[in-house]
Amino acid sequence: MTLPRRLAALLMVLALAVTGAIAPQTATAATATLTNLRHLDFLLDEVRPVAVAGHDTYLLGSQPALLMPWTYADARDNGQFARVGGGSLDPATGHYGQGAFNADDVARAAVVYLRHWRLTGSSDSRAKAYELLRSVAYLQTDTGANRGRTVLWIQSDGTLNPSAEPVELPDPSDSGPSYWQARSLWAFGEGYAAFRRSDPAFAAFLQQRIQLSVRALERDVLSRYRHFDVADGRRVPAWLIVDGADATSEAVLGLAAYVRVAPRDAHARRALGRFAEGIADLSAGSRETWPYDAILPWTQSRSLWHAWASQTGAALARAAATLDRRALARPAVAEALSFDPTLLTGDGADNGWLPTPVETVQIAYGVDSRVQSLLAVADTTGTDVAGPLAALHASWFFGANRSGEAMYSPATGVTFDGLEADGRINRNSGAESTIHGLLTMLALDAHPRVRALATSLHGAPVRNGLRTVEAESASPTTGSVSTPASAWTGESSWSGGAYLHLATGQQATIALGGSRRQTLVEPVSWQPENGRARTRWTGGTATLGTLSHRVGEQGITAAPGALLPQLLRRSVAGDSSLTVTATRGAVDVDALLLRPALSTATFVGDRAVTLLFSVSGRQLYRAEQAGSVRTYDARGGLVAVGAVAAGASVTVPARGVVVLVTR
Repeated sequence: MTLPRRLAALLMVLALAVTGAIAPQTATAATATLTNLRHLDFLLDEVRPVAVAGHDTYLLGSQPALLMPWTYADARDNGQFARVGGGSLDPATGHYGQGAFNADDVARAAVVYLRHWRLTGSSDSRAKAYELLRSVAYLQTDTGANRGRTVLWIQSDGTLNPSAEPVELPDPSDSGPSYWQARSLWAFGEGYAAFRRSDPAFAAFLQQRIQLSVRALERDVLSRYRHFDVADGRRVPAWLIVDGADATSEAVLGLAAYVRVAPRDAHARRALGRFAEGIADLSAGSRETWPYDAILPWTQSRSLWHAWASQTGAALARAAATLDRRALARPAVAEALSFDPTLLTGDGADNGWLPTPVETVQIAYGVDSRVQSLLAVADTTGTDVAGPLAALHASWFFGANRSGEAMYSPATGVTFDGLEADGRINRNSGAESTIHGLLTMLALDAHPRVRALATSLHGAPVRNGLRTVEAESASPTTGSVSTPASAWTGESSWSGGAYLHLATGQQATIALGGSRRQTLVEPVSWQPENGRARTRWTGGTATLGTLSHRVGEQGITAAPGALLPQLLRRSVAGDSSLTVTATRGAVDVDALLLRPALSTATFVGDRAVTLLFSVSGRQLYRAEQAGSVRTYDARGGLVAVGAVAAGASVTVPARGVVVLVTR
């Protein structure tokens, strides 16, 4: 995977229009079944593929029609949706620049129907899972140099489009490893596990396709196992699919499901373990330092995290359980205990941190990825706090978001395509959003206690957690503000599209604003390759810390340097200001990341739930109303359950979490 595809996926939601006026409804009761497949059923259509070398599927001769979901569904004023493909439409041919259907959505839709069938016993979902898996297999190239890889796009008349407009990378789409190959393996793995007893012949076919994909990945990426690249001075694994823990994690979900029931497949088992090791290597930061134990998605950037495809925690937890290698789950547990509370007390599952939260659009894919990772950690490691955290993330679908409106309707199965930074809702409902909304609903239906908490919260949360102050807001300053032609550096992005430049001896004072609580400060600045610049940071008469601005060898990244946060040694009062002085060399300061030592978020609805997260040290919180308290320690274990009176203090353990419920 090269930059254009990953960046396009990250920023795609910015271009989506906000249309229509369709209002989803929240669940009427905590016990109501949430999963409604109606809208996904509507997106499905039949296609009869054109005969082409290298593409075949199970019983295609006797069953020539394939089932696939349309890529997009545009909202109309009458409350209906229009199914459309990707890219511009050629009226003469009926072809889209990309296609009507794509392998990513076909594979993930198969996972939805597989999980629904296994959860409910639905014969209709079983039949649709079968048909969608046949479609996934057809898109996989089964002969020639590209065998085992996957073509991404197909037109509604059955014509494959391996070279889309705008260009997808790799191009042609089956000329190398890809997200869609990883997602196809996800579907094949879960499909084999589901069909192996009820339809052994079809399961055997799926097993052949799994093995075909694994052999391709062995050639393309796993041949570099235990080889490492350098990314701005950090050693990173060289054997991940498209250099990404994000894509690789979705392949791992399928491999884990498959290996669990086919443990003697040595190639698949080895691939599962090696991919999981590579994902685990991208765990970064600490409880106190960016990115707060998150698993970074891309080896080519130390400065980027995105919510979509962040099922890395789920992949590691499932791999650890399947292979009985507990150490593989440790990064997933660390992420759940540190990064997810940071997200929930900040702004939620924003689409992209680069490294500040500059891409604040939120989509179902991102929220679902957090829910799936937390529930996998809870299910496989016994980390108690992961369940309530999953519920708080999932409440986004029912109105606990910046708009205060539901993003999913149990009555229709519609999941809206996105939530803009200003609270506007993109009311289209394409395949990806629909699929990931349903994957969350299936997970909630399988976890009734988590479902009950999530569905009870449907108002805009009040949060006091991570926030950003722009360095260019400094006043006074002897430095200068610079606005680059593009905010994108090649591997990260300048927050606010500008930065503060300080030459040697220049200084700036930056007001922090916010609460009076003690706050950890991480200045974000450009760290040149082997740079020598230094800055001194003070608050009043106190020295807060001295920073050196440098990273190591550029290696595989796009630029010789990185935009990175660094933690100051001493915290400050949140409503104070600080002064930075360039003591040696020139420095470009982008922003300040501020995290209150006690970060909080209050979710409201049928009840009020306050999440308390100790970033550093033991903290006290004054409860305004009486309620119940569940206290979790730094390892995520439940250590106390009790009641608290109005006005009483609640103790939050060092680096622990408290969930306070009032009615």
